[in-house]
Amino acid sequence: MTDVARTAARSYPFSAPDRLQLDPHYAQLRREEPLTRVQLPFGEQAWLATRYADVRTVLGDARFSRAASVGRDEPRLTPRQIGDGILSMDPPEHTRLRRLVAKAFTARRVEQLRPRARQIADELIDAMVAAGPPVDLVEHFATPLPIQVICELLGVPFADRHLFHVWSEAIVSTTSLTPERIQEYLDNLHGYIGELVEQRRREPTDDLLCAMVQARDEQQDRFTEQEIVQLAAGLLAAGHETTVTQLPNFAYVLLTHPDELARLRAEPELLPTAIEELMRFVPLGVASSFARYATEDIEVGGVLVRAGEPVIGSLSSANRDETVFTDPDRLDLGRETNPHIGFGHGVHHCLGAQLARMELQVGIGTLVARLPGLRIAVPESELTWKSGIIVRGLARMPVAW
Repeated sequence: MTDVARTAARSYPFSAPDRLQLDPHYAQLRREEPLTRVQLPFGEQAWLATRYADVRTVLGDARFSRAASVGRDEPRLTPRQIGDGILSMDPPEHTRLRRLVAKAFTARRVEQLRPRARQIADELIDAMVAAGPPVDLVEHFATPLPIQVICELLGVPFADRHLFHVWSEAIVSTTSLTPERIQEYLDNLHGYIGELVEQRRREPTDDLLCAMVQARDEQQDRFTEQEIVQLAAGLLAAGHETTVTQLPNFAYVLLTHPDELARLRAEPELLPTAIEELMRFVPLGVASSFARYATEDIEVGGVLVRAGEPVIGSLSSANRDETVFTDPDRLDLGRETNPHIGFGHGVHHCLGAQLARMELQVGIGTLVARLPGLRIAVPESELTWKSGIIVRGLARMPVAW
């Protein structure tokens, strides 16, 4: 075990995001320096874990704490602090809030939503075909599909999507919004959810938001009003933002890997495995953040991390670890052994992982089945990519068929 000097730190992220290409620095670090000191744009220095086993340790070992980040100058990509919501909690507080909504995201409950998701996807494709190409896949398919699903699950009016979809950018912004605008959007989002909460008290309905309100009112000692509003707002934002981004990302990867796309068309039963491989292959985040703080001295990757030091783990790098995945830089839609951690690991494993899987399977499956001639309608150099947010993805993706 090495006790490394805490002085020099690499600037992180290592480079500006280049479409969906993973920076080669990660592969070099996995080989030569799997735990390295980094300096994010804001906050104190941190350790960065790049190997699969080390990232799982950082995310899953109870000796690493998210709650310890509260009140610290947490390493981060944005000027504002991440806050004190569920993502900054440890058990048992984290467990208390997570249990409030966990039943809505079980595999069984999500499967009950699949027929409705397929209906929505088919209707969107019908509208695209009726309009005729070229059509922006982001605007006309990837955005409305997950938004409508999460709206119906939570009980949020789909007609208000033009409001909360804009406000949700505050959750993922790094530099796309000013700190003042981020706070304005968060206030708007929380105020909007607060009004829906009051509406559910007056007029109960059969949806997740109403169930949360009733649980809060029946067990006031366990949940505060602020917790309910913050959690519901987070579910609304996170419940669509990442899937809105990943649907066109996955379509882009398939269209730029025509052999694998042809394989999926010929073997549609590969769809669930294909989605898992795309989750592994696509580096969604522009960089890693959400540091865990060591609560005691602990060895990670042969290096001593001292109590009180923050560590961040790169999911994207872990998913390309050569010791875990055979030929990790190759897209293999039939990959049989694929223990990827694209949805995270440990107590903060993505609550909506099953919902996202289902939506991605439905979305990509519908595109492949309904539009066999699907292609990108502009030169790749003319595609517009998002910037200034924590995820990488296409802002516009004109397609034809």
